[in-house]
This record gives sequence, structure tokens and C-alpha cells, in this order.
Amino acid sequence: MTILYKADPERGKLWAQLFARKAPGIPFRLWPDLGDPASVRYLAAWQPPADVMQTLPNLEVIFSVGAGIDQFDLSGVPAHVAVARMIEPGIVEGMVEYVTQAVLTIHRDLFDYALAQRERVWREMPVRAASTRRIGVLGLGMLGTAVLKTLRMFGFPCAGWSRSPHEIEDVECYAGTDSLDAFLARTDILVCLLPLTEATRGLIGKRVFDTLPKGASFINVGRGPQVIQQDLLNALDSGRLHAAILDVADPEPLPPTHPFWTHPRVRLTPHIASATRPETAVDVVLENLRRHRAGERMIGEIDRARGY
Repeated sequence: MTILYKADPERGKLWAQLFARKAPGIPFRLWPDLGDPASVRYLAAWQPPADVMQTLPNLEVIFSVGAGIDQFDLSGVPAHVAVARMIEPGIVEGMVEYVTQAVLTIHRDLFDYALAQRERVWREMPVRAASTRRIGVLGLGMLGTAVLKTLRMFGFPCAGWSRSPHEIEDVECYAGTDSLDAFLARTDILVCLLPLTEATRGLIGKRVFDTLPKGASFINVGRGPQVIQQDLLNALDSGRLHAAILDVADPEPLPPTHPFWTHPRVRLTPHIASATRPETAVDVVLENLRRHRAGERMIGEIDRARGY
């Protein structure tokens, strides 16, 4: 019942130490040291090998070491192999921290104060109450729900949108394509936490930006290909959007000549909003191993039809 790790080698060493301490009876190997490939039942990876079933003929489960699985090519993974994305406390905490500081950066006018500082202008701006700044989160999975619950504590009116209905205390929830425009029209700061699927690729473009209230802002911690970048630049340059904070882009890394690097209304970070923490990730994988052996649904197990 060997588990094979195929991702960042330095993190892999930490995983190996944690498995040795917490589950010494489970054989654990680091790619490319497969040992006997036929004994590998579980793979924890950022990207599986291209010929995964030829390499690991008895594979039963693939665990993503990240929160998404859009980097996987599932066309070569048969239906009997379960796939689970990483849902663990470290990823949730990191995402809540990043989105909270991004929202507060926009809410407290730090883009404008940064521009004033460059111009050496001492200029006060009115402080706006959180209760007048409406937050909207696209995506109501574990990350989106945690972000909304935290932002509610600051007094922001919060809403969320997803494909399927959700209920979150003190959060106005919208569901389905027909409700998207109403959700956008009530949103002053839009946060994207959607998974990347064919349905969300290119979803955020001119129509979305035109439906938001004029002067709204945008935070993307989903995936770069969900945004039509030229539409975003046009919306910023025209004043339709006030500011954008982007942790993801397309491609990654962006070329040095890309306008996001120097745009005064864009803050760019290199896909660091959240990361898997080995200590908590190993606990989740061990729990999923138990669930899989017991025939139970695993934490983060994806629906192949939905793509997440």
C-alpha cells in the first residue's frame, strides 16, 4: 500500500519525515524512487506523470497537493482511480489571510495613498464604513465560505455566488447563471475563488466588469485563465474598475513586458495567496487513506463531471 510523492522535493522530505512519525507502517516514497511500481496504490502530486497508469498500474487514488486539480490531465486517468484535491486547514488559513488583507487594502484606499506617496502629496481621504462596502465572492467551497465568514466579522455586507445553492449564516447566497448579474450588480469588491473548469475559463471579462457598479474592484485568487486580461486592463484604464489585486495570471510567470507589472492600479503577487502546509496536509491524506479503505467518500474527492 505504498504512497508516492511527486511534487516539490524539499516539501517531499518533510512529508517523508511526517509519514515516518505518524504512520510508520505505510511505505512512503519520493519520486523518482518508485521502488516496486506495482505496489504504489496512492499518488500525492502536483502533476502526475504523463503515462501515469503505465507507470503505476495499480494506482487507486491521486491526491492533489494543491487546492485545485486543473493542472491534472485526467484524460489518461481511468474512472476507477479516485481524485481528491487538497482541503486542509493550512490552505484555508492562508487564503483567508490573503483575501482579508486584499479587501482591506482596497477598502482603506491604500492604492490611492501609494500613488499620493509617490507624488509626495499629504492628502487625507474620507474613511468609509465597512457596512457600506459590499463584498461578493465567486465560489462557495470551503475557501470561499471561510473567507466570507471572516469578512462578515469586519461588518462588510457579504454575498456569494456558486453554481449550486448554498446557505451561509449572514451571507446572501446566489446560485446559477440566471442570478449572476444580480450578484454582480450588488458587489463593490469582487473576489474570484472559482475552480478552473471549461465553464469558468474566460468567465470574467467585459460583461462582468460592466455589470459591477462603476468604481468596483477585483481580487483574483482563483486561476489566471478565468480572466480576459485585456478586458481587465480596459476596465481599469477607463475607470470602470478602481483597482485589481491578482495572485494568479496567465501565463505564470508573466513575461517582463506584460502591463500588469507596471500598472498603477494592479497589485501582483506570484501565486502565493495560500500553500499546502505539510504538517496539516499529511493529516488530511492519512484520514483520506482511512476513508478510502473503509469505502467512505474522501475529503476533497472530486466529481469528474463537474471538474472539481
